[in-house]
Amino acid sequence: MSKILRTEAGPVLSKAVEYHGFVYLQGVTASDLAKDVSGQTAEILAAIDALLEAHGTDNTRLLHAQVWLKDIRDREAMNRVWQAWLPAGGAPVRACVEASLADPRHLVEIMVTACK
Repeated sequence: MSKILRTEAGPVLSKAVEYHGFVYLQGVTASDLAKDVSGQTAEILAAIDALLEAHGTDNTRLLHAQVWLKDIRDREAMNRVWQAWLPAGGAPVRACVEASLADPRHLVEIMVTACK
């Protein structure tokens, strides 16, 4: 039976789950909720980088992403930060939708899946 590795498993979720060379991340949100959508996106992507690195992979190995925005009109600002972070030619499949997030100060939440 293959081992499932959970990072910081809590009662509701884990920050990451690794199985068979795939790394599934939680929906990541910013800690500094005073930042605008660009600032929150940059903070989130840095946290994603750290989680992926902890599992021996990086953003060149992204397969799938889900992005939730509090206001879909922020999509362009979020995309500028997102595109600067992605490696050339390395965009994953992605969905980006408007949603009510857990805390109204959260402007964006991003969840990714990568392989090793």
